[in-house]
Amino acid sequence: MVFGFHFRDDGAGRHRVMPVMCGNCGTDRHLIIRSVTDMPAQPPEVALVSYTCSRCGTFDEHPAQVADLSLVLARPEQAGDLLIFGNNYMHCGQPMKKAGSELRKLSAPLSTEDGAEDALGVYLSIRVLRCVCGFQMELPE
Repeated sequence: MVFGFHFRDDGAGRHRVMPVMCGNCGTDRHLIIRSVTDMPAQPPEVALVSYTCSRCGTFDEHPAQVADLSLVLARPEQAGDLLIFGNNYMHCGQPMKKAGSELRKLSAPLSTEDGAEDALGVYLSIRVLRCVCGFQMELPE
């Protein structure tokens, strides 16, 4: 067990990570990859992957062989969703580019009673990421 995840025996005495597959549906055909993260304590061919099954709604996260993961990522239906790949955010199959930084003020009234004028506020520095298709998102810096 590594990072709380189990490995399976491949029958030849070697330990492999679990396949990238929905545990409920038994297939990888309906998976939407959400994130892929490096696992420093593992060999480079193993990454932490999280995914959702669009058929049954199941979410799972575990180490995966990059070769297994690449079969799912190579499908055309993977290109339109947001994917977090390490420190990069990808949309339309391309890394999103930083479009600027902004300072946002978030505030909420101190009281829910009528006439309460005092507000509790906090300023948050954000970065704006944009895809070539026009999709945009804001993240805290």
